[in-house]
Amino acid sequence: MDERISNIKPTDLRGILNYVPRFLGQTFVISLDGSIIESDNLPNIFLDIAVLRSLQINVVIVHGIGKQLFRLADERSIKISNSDGSGPTDEATLDLAIRASSRASHQILEALTQSGLKCAITNSVRSKPIGVIKGVDYLRGGRVDRIDSAFLNHLIKENIIPIVQPIGFDRNGHTLRINSDLLAVETAFALKATKSIFLTECDGLEINGEIARQLPVEVLESKLGELEGATLYSKATHALTGIKGGISRVHVLNGNIHDGLIREVFSNDGVGTLIYGNEYRQIRKASRVDLARIFNLTSGSVEKDELARRNIASIEKDIENFYLYEIDGNLVGCVLITYFDSNPEVAEINALFVQSTHQRQGIGTRLVNFACNAIRQSGAKKALALSTQNFRFFEEICGFQKEDIEVLPEPRRQAYLSGKRNSKILVKEL
Repeated sequence: MDERISNIKPTDLRGILNYVPRFLGQTFVISLDGSIIESDNLPNIFLDIAVLRSLQINVVIVHGIGKQLFRLADERSIKISNSDGSGPTDEATLDLAIRASSRASHQILEALTQSGLKCAITNSVRSKPIGVIKGVDYLRGGRVDRIDSAFLNHLIKENIIPIVQPIGFDRNGHTLRINSDLLAVETAFALKATKSIFLTECDGLEINGEIARQLPVEVLESKLGELEGATLYSKATHALTGIKGGISRVHVLNGNIHDGLIREVFSNDGVGTLIYGNEYRQIRKASRVDLARIFNLTSGSVEKDELARRNIASIEKDIENFYLYEIDGNLVGCVLITYFDSNPEVAEINALFVQSTHQRQGIGTRLVNFACNAIRQSGAKKALALSTQNFRFFEEICGFQKEDIEVLPEPRRQAYLSGKRNSKILVKEL
């Protein structure tokens, strides 16, 4: 086992192992800002990448050159026409970009080699000129025409980490400068990557004055105008493009955080911003016509004392807060969210049930995550769960922690005492 894994605490290791089956054999595209390549934390990032590789997760590295480009321009007293490859690139700027890219790629090559990882700098990007847009000639600025996915997959199959530079070549072999954020997303598309991960100097995307840890794509889209001009605007726009194009998850995090990459990938909370699409499209709000279906679905679990007993009338009373998971129109799971007027900062997840034929498929986790998101959006700060038999699921998979009875709102505390089920009390900070 990798030495890095052997130094992880058992509790952390259990959390990692929960994710391993989900990510086994999948591809992550990791994009490094030029400033992160210069960071003292770069060796730790590549140790994290070594852990990913030891867990049979494929990795492709795309890098930027902003910091290197500015330094070269300053040393040579050359005014650059555009710093990030998204605007017009004149000949002098292109020359500096080629030199900066060579230096940055070599630094990555050196650090990966020191970490015991095989790697290769590639010419896998076929590009074409951006051309003239609204009367502005973008000169040697390029866009992605095609990513040579067969070449990259060949390297991956041979346990070689491909390094993709923000430089492309057109059909005639002419060099063009490409924005690295765009390149990372296009590379992820070409390789059908599960994740695109941006390592930058910022802690994540800031929404409404604070770092957003979990960011639904529709919220990002609605807030994109407010981010214009911000440091991470390019990453926000390309994250939006990535999710809409089929990438499951896009992460933006600070590459200076020790163990940050591992903590972001293998924990529910993470250390940066996770942008995600609608993984809950199979979940819908219940209505009165679903009363009998919910009762029939959960009745067997009530008999096993897994769930508290509910009759049709009690289900009808709470129907507005029941959510159902359906597959091809068949009801296979449900969850109920209970809010407390006496304590609006707390809400409870209960009546969580998945049909036995569909268990161990992640449906319960999706229902809990959906409920947590709904509770968070309501303004509550904590999610409660009471469980007699499935408390390990809440602890080890969903990130809840055991608490004592004092955490329960007063009406719920009285019901807990009178019910005498002696359920474990679990809480998750949102």
